[in-house]
Amino acid sequence: MVKFHDIPPILVQAVTSAEDKRFFQHAGFDPIRIIKAFYVDLKEGRKDQGASTLSMQLARMFFLDQDKRWTRKAAEAIITLQLEQKLSKEEIFEDYCNQIYLGYRGSFRIRGFGEAAEAFLGKDLSQITLPEAAQLAGLPRWPAYFDPYNHPEHARERRNVVLSLMRSNGYIADRDYALAIEAPLTVARGATQSVEAPYFVDLVNDALQSMFQDENFQANAFRVYTTLDMHLQRAATEAIRKGMILVDEQIKKQRRFKGQTPPQAQVALVAIDPQTAEVKALAGGRNYGLSQLNHVLAKRQPGSIFKPFVYAAALDTGVEGGTRVLTTSTMVEDAPTTFWFDGKPYEPSNFEKEFYGDVTLRTALAHSLNVATVKVAEMVGYDKVVDMANRAGMNYKIQPTPAVALGSYEITPLEAAGAYTMFSNNGNYVKPSILRMVRDGKDGKVLFKNKPEEKHVLDPRVAYLVTNLMEEVLRTGTAAGIPGKYGLNVPAAGKTGTSHDGWFAGFTSELLCVVWVGFDDNEKLDLQGAHSAAPIWAQFMKSALAYREYRGAKPFQAPDGIVSIDIDPETGMPATPACPTTKKEFYIAGTEPVGACPKHGGGRQGITNVAGWDTSPAEKTVANPGAVPTDTAPRIVGSGGDGQVAPGAVARRAARQEPPEAAAAAAQAEPPEPAKKDEKKGFWNRLKGVFKK
Repeated sequence: MVKFHDIPPILVQAVTSAEDKRFFQHAGFDPIRIIKAFYVDLKEGRKDQGASTLSMQLARMFFLDQDKRWTRKAAEAIITLQLEQKLSKEEIFEDYCNQIYLGYRGSFRIRGFGEAAEAFLGKDLSQITLPEAAQLAGLPRWPAYFDPYNHPEHARERRNVVLSLMRSNGYIADRDYALAIEAPLTVARGATQSVEAPYFVDLVNDALQSMFQDENFQANAFRVYTTLDMHLQRAATEAIRKGMILVDEQIKKQRRFKGQTPPQAQVALVAIDPQTAEVKALAGGRNYGLSQLNHVLAKRQPGSIFKPFVYAAALDTGVEGGTRVLTTSTMVEDAPTTFWFDGKPYEPSNFEKEFYGDVTLRTALAHSLNVATVKVAEMVGYDKVVDMANRAGMNYKIQPTPAVALGSYEITPLEAAGAYTMFSNNGNYVKPSILRMVRDGKDGKVLFKNKPEEKHVLDPRVAYLVTNLMEEVLRTGTAAGIPGKYGLNVPAAGKTGTSHDGWFAGFTSELLCVVWVGFDDNEKLDLQGAHSAAPIWAQFMKSALAYREYRGAKPFQAPDGIVSIDIDPETGMPATPACPTTKKEFYIAGTEPVGACPKHGGGRQGITNVAGWDTSPAEKTVANPGAVPTDTAPRIVGSGGDGQVAPGAVARRAARQEPPEAAAAAAQAEPPEPAKKDEKKGFWNRLKGVFKK
């Protein structure tokens, strides 16, 4: 807000020359201008000539719309007369200078010449020069067309017209005019940053309005410090530009749009610090000018980027115990299956209609196997999966059903980014933040200082194991081609997602990023996350590596209590010298499988020796106990040895950190003969019981 005595005389002269040269002489109306405008319109058969004075424009700004109806014109005239009677010319001019609309900078609507000087020129209004005054005075006629950032040639041409009018009105001499029209157009590059992060600025505006409802941020001065990193913001903009070109090309090739113009897909990207959850870059769409809808806040089905939370719930059984303890090498069957829930069948299918058979949990997540994942969720309990999602800040109507395992309940990309901090931050969830501090602009008093909202929600060992599984996604799974194609030679973990939309969520030790791609009307994108969102994620992360703060990505460090052994991935059991393929697998100490691969010289087929337990192959089961067992019913594979451990033994061993070798030795030391006697005694007792009945 500026007072009349603070407005430079050259701006007063420029504005009156451009808009109303007889402002200080007339009583609200300019008869000469009205007659001239009427004559030109009548001669050319148009209604384009304006005869509005500054007083009339002010009346319209305060009280009326922009329609050219006679009723509006009449009301405008009456209000103008009132303004002229109640206010001085200086007061009318002051109000005009503070209220006139002068365009947009990013998501800010610019009102008044004081704000315009900051936004367009990067200086206080009192410091403007003659050509800059003319540049500002040229904006009211058509702010968007004369915007110096988007249309510099138009702005320069309009500025020179205003300078010519100022010379004609005797405000400037010929020499001043000649020098001014040759001056370069002033464009403050430092003031354009909000243009590069308009969706982020919108979030800041909303946060300020919510936090300081009694403060007027338009009229008073405040210093607002945000979390944004402009280097990363520009990297996000460029990654989106390149990535969405590829998305558009793929959509055009789809049969459903043959012979027609396909709709344009939208995008959202949010990048945060993986430990503090401070938002470093945020884009809510591909073009703010075309759509101000912030897709970072749009609720959509996350698809497979939700699956890590299913596996977190599964691996958490190694800490919490339960009816069944699952490990990274537990075997699960990926085959066509009908799940029964609430009396209704649920028949998920894998994206590529291909089934893998018996696989470890690592393989199931790496290749994003739907049926196997639902079986894992069923084993651990759908309610436990929902609880895990709630712990990670996802609370929107997520229900304990089979569909929860496949990310069928909606969340926002910003929620997804926050949820992944549970893995990147050693089991601690941190709510994303955009503000660091707010100070009063006058006395510097701190009005707000951010304190991260953090809570411990997951055992660090489980967080590490899930992160390790997500590293496999980028190594051999659904995003295996991404690191090599984009030169991401750093330790990274992530997960592709395909629902109606395409997703990718991933992180290094220094940066966490989530990307969403989809249509506004929720129509199916029909592109895998690996082919839509993942390239944008990879391009962004590659650019981020160029900056010092993010280039030092380190390997993910295992916390205390993690052990590793070599297993046979076909059986999930400790490898023998005869196993053709071995793989190092990681476990919470005390949950690792004990024994040897039964398929390659480890003992009888179908028998798994785990810490002294003799486990025969589990029978096939169906999800609905009342249904007739079939070959397609879900089951836990036992014939190959699944690496499962009896819950009681796990709890005891994990608690006292007993080495598995000690447990195995103790089991072997037990005399076999008493066990046989017990077995016979039990048999005869049961037989006697039959005769008694």
